[in-house]
This record gives sequence, structure tokens and C-alpha cells, in this order.
Amino acid sequence: MGIVVETKDCTAVSDAELEEMGDICTDGPARYDIGLLSKQCENWVLISHARIDGKLHGFSFCTLERIGGTPCVLIGLGTVKRTAKRADVLKQIVADQLRRAVLAFPDEDVLVGVRLSDPAGYQAFRAPVRLEDVVPRPGHKASGEERAWGRRLAKRFGVDADYDDRAFIAKGDGAAACVLDYEAAKDGDIDPEVAKQFAAVDAKRGDCLIAFGWAMAEDLAALGA
Repeated sequence: MGIVVETKDCTAVSDAELEEMGDICTDGPARYDIGLLSKQCENWVLISHARIDGKLHGFSFCTLERIGGTPCVLIGLGTVKRTAKRADVLKQIVADQLRRAVLAFPDEDVLVGVRLSDPAGYQAFRAPVRLEDVVPRPGHKASGEERAWGRRLAKRFGVDADYDDRAFIAKGDGAAACVLDYEAAKDGDIDPEVAKQFAAVDAKRGDCLIAFGWAMAEDLAALGA
């Protein structure tokens, strides 16, 4: 059976689903307990669940909104089980979220923003469509407007108190960072230059890197079709 993704309102999340989510967080390196997950249901609008044969393999909170008039898909806390299917699970979760963006923002380019603690999370920017002008990225010096977007997202994510707008890194306070928790199946799946961007990220301290890119209207339209 293939991967089945359902995206629904956070208000519809049941106690049983919270337990499922907590279980796969316990099985992996994420330090997310049910209390934190329940709080995320209050802070976010949508949640995507990915199941294989009825069993939960990944989830991600998200919201579709405009920041300063710009349409955005903001990806919140999430995790993907460390199985051989992990890349496909991540791809299908992001695909379902972007399909909703087609309906919410027809004929518009959409900014996709996320918090990460591992460079493997950049795979979210390659599937199901490759995002344009991803920031930060190797060999690119961020413009003033791009740094401003980093600050806007840091504020929206609530991590702007100790945020470096040149490194795009927010320092933690010892609590688990609410990132998209994803690890590659093998080291060869990670771009070494992308990995360097995370050299100053202390995941145990709760640091995160804020990254974003643009989904072009024509690519979203094809995805929606």
C-alpha cells in the first residue's frame, strides 16, 4: 500500500492521534512529548499525517497565511520516522501542503518557510517541486531583503529573541526546538556545503536554522492539476 496523507484542521486532532504522534517521536531522536504536541495544535491551523498501511510514519503542522501581503506556507513542528520510506514520506507531506497553497493562493508565487536542526531537512525544498532562491544556500550572500525575510519568519516562529539574521540561526534555551525533524538515510544524501551552514547549530541546546524558498505559481499549478 502507498503513502496516504491527510491534512486537516488542528482542532480535529484526536487524543488517539496525539498518542500516535508522541509514539513516533519517542521512537526517534525528537524530544517532543504529548504536552508539547497538544500545545502545537493550539498554535497552528493545519496538520498533515502520513500513513503507510494505516500506521503513522510522519506528520507536520503547517499554516497558510500572508505575511505583509505575501502568500506563505509555514511548516511547523514535524517528524518523520527513520525508515527506508522516509524520503517519500517527507515528499508526500510537503506535496499535500503545497496543493493546499494552490487553492489558497491561485496564480501566485508562495514563500515556504521552515525551521531545521539538520541539513537533511533541505530535502523538503526539492520535493515535490524544487523551490527557487532558497535562503540560506551555499555560495550565496543574502541580500538585505532576504535577511529581512529571515527576521520576519523568526518573529512569526517566536524565536526572534536571539536570532542572527546573517547566519539565519536562532539560539535555543535548552528546550526542544520545534523544527521539522528529519534525518537522511545516509550521509551521501546531504550536500556537504549545506551541512556547513549548520556548523553553529547546537540541536541539543534547541538551536534552529530558519530557511525559506519560493514555490513558483506555474509549478504549483502543475502540482494542483
